[in-house]
Amino acid sequence: MSPTQYQNVKSALSQTKRAISRKEFLGITSKIALGAAFFPMISSANPLGANSRIRIAVIGTGLISRGTTRRLRDGAMTEVVALCDVKSDVLASAADRVNVPGLQTYLNYEDVLARDDIDAVLITTPDHWHAAMAIDAMRSGKDVYIEKPIALTVPEGIAIEAAEKRYGRIVQVGSQQRSNRSFRRAAEIVRNGWIGRIREIHCELGEFPPEVELPEQAIPDTIDYNRWLGQAPWRPFHEERVAGNYRGGWRRFWDYGSRKFGDWGAHHYDIVQWALGRDDSGPTLFVPKGYEGEPYHYYEYADGIKVFRDSPRTKDAMIVFVGEEGEVRVGRSDFLETTPASLASRPLSGTDVLLKDSPNHIENWVDCMLTRQKPICPSSVGRRTFDICALSGIAQRLERPIKWDPSGSTIVGDPEAWAFADYPRREGFPLPS
Repeated sequence: MSPTQYQNVKSALSQTKRAISRKEFLGITSKIALGAAFFPMISSANPLGANSRIRIAVIGTGLISRGTTRRLRDGAMTEVVALCDVKSDVLASAADRVNVPGLQTYLNYEDVLARDDIDAVLITTPDHWHAAMAIDAMRSGKDVYIEKPIALTVPEGIAIEAAEKRYGRIVQVGSQQRSNRSFRRAAEIVRNGWIGRIREIHCELGEFPPEVELPEQAIPDTIDYNRWLGQAPWRPFHEERVAGNYRGGWRRFWDYGSRKFGDWGAHHYDIVQWALGRDDSGPTLFVPKGYEGEPYHYYEYADGIKVFRDSPRTKDAMIVFVGEEGEVRVGRSDFLETTPASLASRPLSGTDVLLKDSPNHIENWVDCMLTRQKPICPSSVGRRTFDICALSGIAQRLERPIKWDPSGSTIVGDPEAWAFADYPRREGFPLPS
């Protein structure tokens, strides 16, 4: 199928929000001479069931899922048919918001994956559940969208990438800044050498409240707390531990994520990797703030490029690339400033690197489920970014540097540090293969 033919299909389908029949779908595609070879690809890779839209289940229905779920519900090529959450009150509220005929709700994600009529899953749970759910979903024949970061431990990220290859599924990691024009433009400016050799990079992550011991509270009837904990160590219940808010909640605890490194770091470090052209590699050294007087946490690539966290250089930007011949400052809401200023609007030449253009992260995933092409942030990319988040956190917790071998995906000569990169899973919650 050519790009033009595919866009004709997409345009035809976007003219209606109703579920059209497969007969109607075949009629549309035959009229634009799509070609018979396309249909076996769709039916074998993504069985669309009784209608032509991709049937989606959402696993984890808290705050982070709302915008994405709404987009999938309202999409011309997708429909949300199932929701799942271990919090029954959160699940009920989500069902009221989605409010579509035939919507089914579940407390256990395995029941969702057992449905043959579901094509793909959106995983928006706390980070410590991402790997098990994603691998189980792929093993069940589903395509997957995983909120960033991709995993909790380094081996989990590797296992997800292996599963994507083994089961032939489409996996998109929710590092949606790759689908923003300002971040893409910033990355193209850096990648093409317009500000010269990169000297250093600065990223603004912010802070969560410190991890603290919490008093035990009674477990409410509205949560399956054992399932919520999953692989993580047993801790006494407290509402703050399971809270799904952006100011702290579960995100402040190392048991369930990488704190701010896995929060904003998963976004910004991903753009750093992209801009430097190192999606298949990574840094070699991680140094925490305070070590031998270091004013800022940083990590360093083998060629000497350092990436600093929360330095004054960011100011109003989220990421600042400092080169020998200029500077790029980029953030959300299409914020982009360059020195010299002309770089922001300089056209790319025929010999320049043109990065993949994805105007919308969810639509890119949907498009790739239909074409079976790699999305803009597959697991191979997402897990390399996650490695940076995890290793940054380990250096912070140990209060000393750690060395990393990106080619072998291993910490160099440091068993104590590796114990933080791959710690035991609680009995009853193994990592699928």
